[in-house]
Amino acid sequence: MTAIPVARTAVGSDAGAVAAPNRPPRDWGTIGLWVALLITAAFWLVPFAVMLLTSFKSRADLASGSTLGLPSQWLWSNYADAVDTGDLWISGSNSLLVSVIKVPLGLLLAALAAYALARIHMRRAKWVVAVFAVGSMVPIQVALGPMFQLLLKADLLDTYVGLILPYLAFGVPYQVFMLYGSFRAIPDEVEESARLDGASTFRIFWQICCPLIKPTLAALFVLDFVSTWNEYAMASTILQSGSMATIPLAVQNFSAQHGTDYGPLNAFIIMTAIPVLIVYLLFQRYFVSGAFSGAVKG
Repeated sequence: MTAIPVARTAVGSDAGAVAAPNRPPRDWGTIGLWVALLITAAFWLVPFAVMLLTSFKSRADLASGSTLGLPSQWLWSNYADAVDTGDLWISGSNSLLVSVIKVPLGLLLAALAAYALARIHMRRAKWVVAVFAVGSMVPIQVALGPMFQLLLKADLLDTYVGLILPYLAFGVPYQVFMLYGSFRAIPDEVEESARLDGASTFRIFWQICCPLIKPTLAALFVLDFVSTWNEYAMASTILQSGSMATIPLAVQNFSAQHGTDYGPLNAFIIMTAIPVLIVYLLFQRYFVSGAFSGAVKG
């Protein structure tokens, strides 16, 4: 009778020893990813930190040669001088107007074309997609000469329309190629069930298919906005007056005329990047969201 409690005590002590928590093994893959992420972030953050600090420095601070050092006096006036000297409001308004018109219009045209090629049964649709893919690979520099002659004959040089049309021509093919794959990935059951409920083709496209590819649309919107905002080659060829200058042309003019004023110059560059940062922050949450989660019921 006395041996049973002793045995239980011994077993209990052994079980407690076995149940002691063990330190989990290190995940070297995750550690390597974090190290790579920190190194990549440093390559981006260090130049940005230098540019940000320089935008607040005076000429005396810059002459001292302290690149990463804090300014002796934070000159917020550099930003006001940059706005006045570089005509930021004029060039920013021009870039914003062109981007606001071109980017949504280009995405709409590309989505309509990609949906027609992907969801509507057409002969040789893949050949048409291949043509769009090849068109997206054509360098802009190859078409600058013929484009200038064409716009000159159409009297569209130095106009918003003359700038937006080439932007659409060079931007839509790549977007069609990308959206074609997204539309093709939508299950056929989604469209079939909508047609049984009496939905039209345009309603299926607008209210069902487009929401399902929202992450792709958001990514293309950000990329297209950034490329349109920062585009220089076509803008420098088509736009000829200072009142029509976009942001890249304004940065070039500022650098050419006031290249030694590094404080206002860096302040000007930072302010021109703010709209791009805002657009990215507005749409970045769609990059990782599921495209088709909950699209097909049981």
